[in-house]
Formats: sequence, structure tokens, C-alpha cells
Amino acid sequence: MQLPVWCRGLFYYLCKKERLEYMLIHKMRLDDNMAVLDINSGAVHLVDDVIYDLLDYYDGSNDAEAMAALKDKYSEEDLRDALEEMHGLQDEGLLFSPSFDVPPTFAEKPIVKSLCLLVTHDCNLRCGYCFADTGSFGGCRQLMSKETAEKAIEFAIEGSKKRHNLELDMFGGEPLMNWPVVVHITEYVRRREKETGKNIKLTLTTNGTLLNDDNIKFLNDNRVMLVLSMDGKKETHDAMRPFPNKAGSYDAAVRGFKKVIDSREGKNYYLRGTYTHFSTHFCEDVLDMTKVGKEISVEPVVGIDEPWVLTEEDLPVIFDEYDKLARAYLERRREGNPFDFFHFNVALDNGPCVAKRLAGCGAGHEYYCITADGDIYPCHQFVGREQYKMGTLDTGIVTPEMVQKFRHTHVLTKPECSKCWARFFCSGGCHANADLINGDITKPYEYGCRLQKKRLENAIIVQAVLSAEAQEGEDLRPHINNFTYEK
Repeated sequence: MQLPVWCRGLFYYLCKKERLEYMLIHKMRLDDNMAVLDINSGAVHLVDDVIYDLLDYYDGSNDAEAMAALKDKYSEEDLRDALEEMHGLQDEGLLFSPSFDVPPTFAEKPIVKSLCLLVTHDCNLRCGYCFADTGSFGGCRQLMSKETAEKAIEFAIEGSKKRHNLELDMFGGEPLMNWPVVVHITEYVRRREKETGKNIKLTLTTNGTLLNDDNIKFLNDNRVMLVLSMDGKKETHDAMRPFPNKAGSYDAAVRGFKKVIDSREGKNYYLRGTYTHFSTHFCEDVLDMTKVGKEISVEPVVGIDEPWVLTEEDLPVIFDEYDKLARAYLERRREGNPFDFFHFNVALDNGPCVAKRLAGCGAGHEYYCITADGDIYPCHQFVGREQYKMGTLDTGIVTPEMVQKFRHTHVLTKPECSKCWARFFCSGGCHANADLINGDITKPYEYGCRLQKKRLENAIIVQAVLSAEAQEGEDLRPHINNFTYEK
């Protein structure tokens, strides 16, 4: 059904106003939901078919040319009314808004905001796609000592300077294999938190097979956020996440996941999975994961010359799966049985500061990884790539030039990113993936970019539609009012 002429293109959000871009708009569609992103203002417009089609020809100033291109498809009155509404949005700076550069603003010297502690270089599983070489990170299997853990925490506290908030992630391998040090880190952090006046968020990533009543109670009592590794339904999970004896880990993992999720009333966790060439139909896996928990993230695998690596032929299937997932996401929310999918949680009315949006995770200058023996790397995915070793806890960072390279590698300095409509949302992609695939952190991983842009399109449409329905209390199209959301 076509919208009345008075209501075309009237639903939009206004995001942060720091902006730059060479492209001015980007169109996207999910079934009969059509959206247009004004790249530089961050405004999102839910539109009807007239405006959607006009934007194939209209560049912000060529009314006559755009009308002529569609004169056989729409009436002159409809086209003029649609153009008039677009002119109104242009006057407000919400359509075809101009480009300009806004470089990220950092402190004069890097400030540590988050730290990953490799509590173990070992794991009790043998996941086929593990970037950490099943926990060993390409070296010997070892556990972090209490002394190294304390040094790492002090490195983070000192490096955070006057910053109030600090994040520490206990990672591996499987960190629960080094439970005494997990306990020590947690208790030491909570003591130092009080002594320094800082707010320190603790996270632990686990495969779930070693969770039990005692360690769950300790983690809950000490406010430790959990990332729970799960790949979907039993056959998908077991195919890539077996024990060393080749037995699947699904049953043991889900037993632990359900226990811990129930114990914290479904809060302060998320299930994090990976899809591969063998599991490209991941929508079914995500929906199956909702039987265990409602907070979910599923990421594409990244690798080279392995049978599980995603291929060019997989892309149409993957794109279709994101569409299926978006439909299911909307349907479940309308039914009152929602789940959260991490990559659909895009803030259209507000979001990270411009520096965060342009520079991303801060790897190598705001975020570091500490290995079990105290080496410092830009992030956990760089561990084992010796050219990226930045120092040790005893020496401190001894590669200031590397810090500056990471600090100044962002969407404004990457030629590919400067032309991309998604740059304000993706932050230029993952440095570790860029290095793995291209041998250069300044050259984005192009396959990953294509996946990122697809899920961003779905995320933007999903959030715009849900917010419109929340404001109207019913479906958007039968009638619509004018909404503006400002930061």
C-alpha cells in the first residue's frame, strides 16, 4: 500500500552531527520497508516507493531530470509532492548534507581504557577455527601467574590515568582452567577499585563446560560479565567445537550456560557464536540459541586456506540469512518474545562519540592484550604475530611508533573507508583481520566489509521500523506522524 502524499519520508532520526563523507546517501530495503541513510548527518528516513525510486535519479538539485525519469511510473503530482518533502529535509540538513572532515580527538598521550588478560594459553576444547590455535596462541601451553596478573592490572590502572571507567577481560584459551588466578584477579581488582575510586568492569569469556555452582556464585557475587561461546544448534556447535577426544561439547556447554543464565536472571551475559563455510544458514542456529539465552552475537569466521573459510559463493546465502534473521527479530518483538542480536543494536538517535565511531576499538593505543608471560600486544588476535609485540610488563611499551600507527589508522586515513557509506558505523573494521588477510592494518578486509555493510543495512531498518511502531503503537504504513530524535 502506498503512503499518502503528505507523509512520505517523514520518519527520521538525527544522530551525532560530527560528519564527513563523499557519498551523501545510501538506500536500503527489507521487503516493503525502505530506508535512506543521510550519511553525513546520520539521519535515517523510512520512505515509500516514490521517494525510494526518485533517489536513483535525484541528486539534491535536479528536480526536472528526476521527474522525467519516472514520469511513466508515477503521477506528476506524486513526484512533485515527494520532491517537496525532500527539499524540506535538505533545508533541515537531514538529506544530502555536505561532507567535511572531523579527525578523531584523542588525549595528548594514549590513555588505557581496556585490557585483555590471557589468563590461560590453553583450552579444554579443540575448536577447528580457533584463531588462538586451540588456546596456545602458536606457542607453549601455559597459565598466567598471580604476580603477572597483578602487574597487568597495575599497568591498566596507571595507564588509565584520571579516567574513571576501565574494562578488564579475562580471556584464553579457557580462563576457567586457571580458576585460582581468575579468583585472584577478581578479588585484587575489586580491592584496587575501592582504593583508586575507579569503576572497573570485569568480563570473562568461557566455553561453559567448566561452569559449576561454586564458580558461578563467585562470578555472580563479583559482578563479572560473561561471554559464552556457542555456535548454534547441537550439530553446528559440535562440528567445530569438540573436546580433544573428538566428542562434541554442546551438552556440557549448554548445561553450564543455562545454569549461569538462570542464576543471574537472564542478565549480564551474551552468547557469542561463529559461523563458517559449513554453517552459512546461521539464522536457524541463532533462533535455536534463543532456547538457551536471549542475548546473542554471531560473527563470521576469518581465516586463510582452510576448508571452513567463507567463500565468494557463500555471500548470497549469508545475505539471505541476515534478511531472514531481521524478519525473525521483528516478528519476535511484535509477538512479545524478543531476543537481542548484537549486530542489530545500532543507536540511530545517539551513539558513541565521533572519535570512537571513527577509530573503533582502540587496539594498540587504548586497548592492549597481556599474555600469560607478560608480553604486550595491540589486542588478543595479534598475539603470536611477533612483529606486533609492543613490550612487556617489565619494560612497558617500547614501540611508541607502533602506538602512533594504530592511533592514526582510522576511517579518515584509509582510502577505501573514505568512500564507504558505513564508515560512521563500522569504524574501519578490525585491524587484526586486515593484517591477517592483507598484511597491512591500513587496508580493510574487504570480505568482512561486505558482511558488515549487509548486517548494518538490516540493523538500521530494524531499529527505524521498531522505533516508528513504538511511537505509533501500530504498523507504520497505514498512517504516520512526523518524528525527530536529537542527541
